[in-house]
Amino acid sequence: MATETSKDELLQLVKRFSAYLTVKMSNLFSFNTPDSRSVGAVAGLAVAIVFTWRWLRSNSGPQRRQPKQQPPTTSSSVVTTQPNAVSIPYGGVSSSSEDLTVEKFLDEFCQTIEVIPSLGRIVRKNLCGGRKVTCRLLGVILEESSPEELQSQATVRSSVLEVLLEITKFCDVYLMERVLDDESEQKVLAALENAGVFTSGGLVKDKVLFCSTETGRSSFVRQLEPDWHIDTNPEIIFQLARFIKYQLHISPIRPERTAANVLSSPSLEQFFGST
Repeated sequence: MATETSKDELLQLVKRFSAYLTVKMSNLFSFNTPDSRSVGAVAGLAVAIVFTWRWLRSNSGPQRRQPKQQPPTTSSSVVTTQPNAVSIPYGGVSSSSEDLTVEKFLDEFCQTIEVIPSLGRIVRKNLCGGRKVTCRLLGVILEESSPEELQSQATVRSSVLEVLLEITKFCDVYLMERVLDDESEQKVLAALENAGVFTSGGLVKDKVLFCSTETGRSSFVRQLEPDWHIDTNPEIIFQLARFIKYQLHISPIRPERTAANVLSSPSLEQFFGST
C-alpha cells in the first residue's frame, strides 16, 4: 500500500513537472541562444525523476492478487476452462496505463534535451573548425561605434559577453580597435576587465591591440593570419577577403554582394545564436 501511494504521488509530480517543462522550454526557445545553465537545471531535474521512478518500480516489483479459493466441486457440477483465458488483477489496467504514460513522457523529454544545442556546440559549428579569431571592438563587443565616443566612455555589450567568453574557450582571440589617445585605451581595457573578459583565462590584455588608423587594424589582421576576422567596416572586409579564410561582417543591413568567404549578421550574438 505504501509503495502504491508513493507511485501515485510520483505520478502527480511528473504531471506537474510536465506542465512546468512546457513553459520552461517555451521560454528557452524564445531566445536565439539557449541558456545552457537553464537547460542543465531542467535536465538535472528530469534525470532525478527518471532514477526515482525506476527505483520505485524496481523495489515495488510485480504485485499480483492471490486468486480466491474456489469451493470444491461436487460430482454433479462440471467446470469448463478456456486455455487462453487471462486473469487481470484488479487495478492492473490503470496501473499499466499510468506506467506507459510516464515512460512516454520521460522518453520524449530526454529526446528534447538531446536536440537542444549548447552554446559551445553552436560556436564550434559556426566557426567551421577555426582556431584563431581577430575581432574589432567598436560596434561588435562595445556599445560605442566611433573612436570619439571612446574618449568619454567604453561599455561592453552585455548580450555579447557570453558568446565572447565561449569563443575564447576554443580559439585564440585577438581584439583590436582604432583609438585617438592613450586614455581611450585605458577606458577600453578597464571596461573589458570589469566585464570579466580577462578572468576566464582565454583572453589576456596583451591580446587587445590598438592602432591609430583603419589601415593599422587591417595590418594587424594580416600579420596574425586568423581563420576568422570580425569587423563592421565593409572596406576592411573587402580588403581582407583575399587573405582571410572566413570573415563575419557585422551590419544591420545585409550587403547585396559579398565574397563567398564573407558572412553577414546584425550582431555577433545573433550569428552564434543561429543553429
